[in-house]
Amino acid sequence: MAGSNHGHTPAAWTGAIIVMIGFCVAGAFMVMANPLGFWAGMVITVLGGVVGGIMRSMGLGQPRAAHPARQVAKPEPKAEPVIAES
Repeated sequence: MAGSNHGHTPAAWTGAIIVMIGFCVAGAFMVMANPLGFWAGMVITVLGGVVGGIMRSMGLGQPRAAHPARQVAKPEPKAEPVIAES
């Protein structure tokens, strides 16, 4: 099960905000039938992911060791059958 931290880091927020701005710019220029502005918005969207990745590598993102290692269940020891002597 995932931990309680859902990426609430400066890198995640900054990247998501830049991507949202890029989509808004691209959407506005798409409605205005301006292909150059649309592609400029798409470039801003891609830059959001790049900026988020750079900030993560600078230590502003979620650390890799934050997730616990995968736990494997240990087999329970089997009980020996009891043989009744008569």
